Amino acid sequence: MSTPDTSYLESAIKQFQYYKLLGEKAIAQLEPAQLFVSVDDDTNSIAVIVKHLAGNMLSRWTDFLTSDGEKPWRNRDDEFEDTISSKEELMTLWDQGWQCLFDALAGLTPAHLGQIIYIRNEGHTVVEAINRQLAHYPYHVGQIVFYAKQLKASAWDSLSIPRNASKSYNADKFSKEKAVKHFTDEELKKFK
Repeated sequence: MSTPDTSYLESAIKQFQYYKLLGEKAIAQLEPAQLFVSVDDDTNSIAVIVKHLAGNMLSRWTDFLTSDGEKPWRNRDDEFEDTISSKEELMTLWDQGWQCLFDALAGLTPAHLGQIIYIRNEGHTVVEAINRQLAHYPYHVGQIVFYAKQLKASAWDSLSIPRNASKSYNADKFSKEKAVKHFTDEELKKFK
């Protein structure tokens, strides 16, 4: 059985996995050229959003416990320049960022949760740093999903409960015995 500290780490990892999956499911519905569409100068393409996410992840999670999360080698401004040339390059960057995050989280134990780490010289407990990114990454994955849905239009395959299916979805959930499990377990299991 999980302790509160190990269940926090397990929950955080599952939530990151879930948002990674949502982003991938949205991206998979698009034609490669759609990943580079930007409707105006103030709107980032999905490719730019992915580039920013990867840059943030690599900076924040490399040497997570021992160096500032804003690495001197990071060029955040460049993350918002459209320099990716293919879907393959984009997905390689996406995977590198997420792998860095998951590798760092895999190395944590409950004893680390109260440790202070720094992001731009501002101290955070490990829990606060994880929570900060659990707010940041879903924010951008939500942008990816919203933009992908707009680009795909009527041919969109829902990534959550489909429209007008809430009653049947809830009926199915309530027809089962109560169980303690993470809300992402069923979604993640489908894609393993």
